Amino acid sequence: MNTDRIIPDVSEDHPATLPVKITVIVFWGMVGVGLLASFFLLRDVEKSILAVYRADADHVAYELDELLEKHPDIGEPALIDALTSEMRGMAANGMRIAIGGRITTIGRTEADLSVLDREVRYKMPGPNQYQTAAKLSVYHPKVEATVDARRKEILFTMGGILLVFGMTLRWVLTKVLTEPFERMMRTAEAITGGHPAQRFNEGRKDEFGFLARFINRALDYVTLQKEQLQHALTRARHSEAALATEKERAEVTLHSIGDAVITTDDTGNVDYMNPAAATLTGHEPETVRGQPLTEVLKLLDEQTREPMENPASLCLRRRGIVGPRDHVVLARADGKEIDITSSAAPIHDAGGRMIGAVMVLHDISQSRAMARQLSYQASHDALTGLPNRREFERQLQAAVESAHDDPRGHSMLYLDMDQFKVVNDTCGHRAGDELLREFAELLHGLVRDTDLVARLGGDEFGLLLKHCDLAQARQVAESVLKKIRAYRFIWGGRPLDVGASIGLVAIDGRSQDVSEVLAAADVACYAAKDAGRNRLHVYLHDDSALRQRHGEMQWVARLGQALAENRFRLHSQPIVSVQTGAVHHHEILIRLLDEQGRIVPPNEFIPAAERYNLMPQIDRWVLEHTLAALKARGSRDAVVAIAINLSGQSLGDTEFLNTVIDILDASGVSPERMCFEITETAAIANLQRAARFISILSGMGCSFALDDFGSGLSSFAYLKNLKVDYLKIDGSFVKDIVTDAVDRAMVESIHHIGRALDIETIAEFVENPNVLNALRDIGVHYAQGYGIARPQPFDALFTEPARRATDA
Repeated sequence: MNTDRIIPDVSEDHPATLPVKITVIVFWGMVGVGLLASFFLLRDVEKSILAVYRADADHVAYELDELLEKHPDIGEPALIDALTSEMRGMAANGMRIAIGGRITTIGRTEADLSVLDREVRYKMPGPNQYQTAAKLSVYHPKVEATVDARRKEILFTMGGILLVFGMTLRWVLTKVLTEPFERMMRTAEAITGGHPAQRFNEGRKDEFGFLARFINRALDYVTLQKEQLQHALTRARHSEAALATEKERAEVTLHSIGDAVITTDDTGNVDYMNPAAATLTGHEPETVRGQPLTEVLKLLDEQTREPMENPASLCLRRRGIVGPRDHVVLARADGKEIDITSSAAPIHDAGGRMIGAVMVLHDISQSRAMARQLSYQASHDALTGLPNRREFERQLQAAVESAHDDPRGHSMLYLDMDQFKVVNDTCGHRAGDELLREFAELLHGLVRDTDLVARLGGDEFGLLLKHCDLAQARQVAESVLKKIRAYRFIWGGRPLDVGASIGLVAIDGRSQDVSEVLAAADVACYAAKDAGRNRLHVYLHDDSALRQRHGEMQWVARLGQALAENRFRLHSQPIVSVQTGAVHHHEILIRLLDEQGRIVPPNEFIPAAERYNLMPQIDRWVLEHTLAALKARGSRDAVVAIAINLSGQSLGDTEFLNTVIDILDASGVSPERMCFEITETAAIANLQRAARFISILSGMGCSFALDDFGSGLSSFAYLKNLKVDYLKIDGSFVKDIVTDAVDRAMVESIHHIGRALDIETIAEFVENPNVLNALRDIGVHYAQGYGIARPQPFDALFTEPARRATDA
């Protein structure tokens, strides 16, 4: 290795011109600074000249005013002398004074001069002392000429300064930069020209001295490295002797590692096998050395059970690394199978020639067993051992897909235990768990091995009857139902009856997806419950009752999403005095904004909400958003009183009363502005809770109305137990009051009972003036209906035009 010319030869390069460039850059930088300074100096020259001109004119005008004030009849010679004296210290060229009809001129007044006019007012002597004026014109040189003269003066002065500065700067830079730099260049040329002992001058105390010391140290380091390199080459020769020892140490290491390691020659014959490989394969290294690896190692695909090419052979054939391979099974000579991962890499000699391959086998049988256990736990119910809902849906998906090509199709049974909650509540959870286990065993023994029984959650089970049409599935379902009816669960020495409601649905070419099949089976199951429980209901595509329930079940998800996305809207309808027409308060009504932005009336979604117990959530939403709207307006709209409907489910909810109190307290809205409407049937169904609900909130200042009054069979009997403020007469009696004498008599009776109990009455469904007049004759206090005003968005209440229209 030639190390004599470590530093490259640059002796033929041109001398660097960096100092000259720096000098030029600094010089022209100063020129730029000078030009910039000149620009700012010249920018205000014209303004300063004009200011001087105006100051001259103002001064002369002031002096003339003083002169004329003292000597209003001054003669021309005296005037000329006085103004000539004033003009001596000014830049003005001349003046022109017009007094009365006399014009006096001083100095130059040519037209090529700049002129400023001033007017001087004074009083003439005499008995009348009338006011008169003298016109003064002051002439100066043209502003442009003065600016040009000043610009030349500034530029010549600045140019001289820059010239002197530039020459001085060039001399300084030559001494402190150019000459030291050229000396360093000459030293560098000497070093690269074959004189490595040359060194740079370190005597300077500036940056050149620091750079010289740095480069000298670097040259010394390079020289030292050259010497060390020679010593390293010598040591490398001695290291070759140690390689044999290291090889032996490597073999010891291979013997010690836990993974199986096998090496082969370039033909695929076994060359080496460590103890871990011997243990894993069941072969002794001495007996297999030199044998083809394909005869020693038998690998199978875990899923197909087909023989696999071993990684070492594949590596030799591809002449490259074979990455880890999963799902491999090692078949030992003794018949035992072990799950492994395998990989291989080529072995090269010093010249880069491939001389063999090394293969690594890792025993993963323990981790694979744990994975299988986790997979089983993920797909099976821990309590019953049956497949869980996830596994059931996976196999159901496969059944739905295959049903399009299978004329027999499949069937699904959805079972819901009827008495599980009773057992769980009365006998405890241990009894409930034991019941679920026994029930699972019962179901599993009633179907074929090819069918699937799964626990879908809680007390719900699913049966997938594969390759079973609807007629056959019905027979199976009836047999299952018969066995369940005969089954008795024994706990604590006493038998307990357990039933189940079953929904049956066919899986055929019309089945779209898993969710549709599950929904249909669920609907059929609940139809069986509605029909009396412990029975079977078959889902048919043209079953109108099931379609209605299915539609209601779809509304459950839509309502939950609407609550989450805040897509309900508040409307209001006024309740007015029958006698005066003045608005007494407004009833809050709810609408739903669907996914396409359309308004959905309550009669389309309230039945589903009531059936699936969603009304407390909706009632809470209405109360929170109504009070939030009132709170946002503060005391400005304190006149607005509102009525909110509460469902029977909310009355039956033990926590709803506390919810109402918390929302009222948090809103800051006065309870006197709140009226809650409760339907008569809901109040009767929850009489004790309704009475407590009304009593507590009435004590806070809220009022109550009994809605749809008269529709129940015992309205008057229960009325004494409910302390309400208003009776809302059922609209079915009100709308035909003019033409139906019986309806009129009912309205009169309700009104008389209300008056006897000191309760005011409200008539619903007032649709025309004739009905309103009839109510006025009877004496009903308030009215509500399309004949008075249609519902409108709640926010419209808080706009003055809308409120005036309503009040009218």
